[in-house]
Amino acid sequence: MGNTFYFEWEVRLMEWIQSWLGSVGAVIASAISEMGEQLVCVAVLGFLYWCWEKEYGKYVGLNVLVGITLNPLIKNIFIRRRPYFDNAGIKCLWPVDRSADIYDISAQGYSFPSGHSTNAVTLYTSLGRYKKNKILTIIGIVVPLLVGLSRICVGVHYPTDVLCGWALGLIVVFLVPALQRAIKNRWVFYGLLVLIALPGWFYCNSADYYTAFGMLVGFILAVEFEGRFVKFENTRNVLRCILRVVLGIGVYFGLSTLSKLPFSKEFLNSATMASYAVRAARYFVIVFVTLGIYPMLFKLGDRIFKRKA
Repeated sequence: MGNTFYFEWEVRLMEWIQSWLGSVGAVIASAISEMGEQLVCVAVLGFLYWCWEKEYGKYVGLNVLVGITLNPLIKNIFIRRRPYFDNAGIKCLWPVDRSADIYDISAQGYSFPSGHSTNAVTLYTSLGRYKKNKILTIIGIVVPLLVGLSRICVGVHYPTDVLCGWALGLIVVFLVPALQRAIKNRWVFYGLLVLIALPGWFYCNSADYYTAFGMLVGFILAVEFEGRFVKFENTRNVLRCILRVVLGIGVYFGLSTLSKLPFSKEFLNSATMASYAVRAARYFVIVFVTLGIYPMLFKLGDRIFKRKA
């Protein structure tokens, strides 16, 4: 299943890199790859939104979610197989799904463009774009470069996957805020984003699209709900920040686990439209609760801290 296409230089370059990488290099590359993973994104966005500056978190979060939604829309058009599927000289050193067979394409996903590269650009580059800070701008250049290169090193993406992943991320980072400024009615703007994402329901057959779609809609409604009914205040208190982020990550991943319980593992992994719809609904609820309802606890926590003080 899937399509095989690549330039010969990509395979030779990847083989050469892996021949020099060694076991220590593989560990380092794998660790760098983690900087584009879900847990890191949740932690960074949670810190910005729950603690540091709510509008900053909304800005970065929307860019990230649009990026992770558009990426599988493109992947499911090209359905490119990962490099190690068709080239014996390339080793898979860090599979996408470490619990599944590395040659299970439904579990490991498609290759083009690189999702980690898109995530890294939309997350880290957005930090510098919003604040116009020199250090954050450097981070927004260096970290995506390292993450993209690490995906080549561990054998899960061709160089062209990474290049196009970076390009997609940059398009999102510059285009989404520009559209938001141009479209004064925020519901028209949100509706446009959902409309752009909607066609995936007609052709996408990978779970990452349905996860992203649910998260995008959940994010949009959560920030609107919070702005109207919750209106929590940010904090720079170190202890409160730690508690908010740790508990928030717990809520996110706890809901992810709990929302699976009513369904069998076979159903959730069945790659049917019903399982995809459930997945989108699950992640809608997870994000809506985490960003919209969970912050209701902040006022209670603030009162407790004031009493102790």
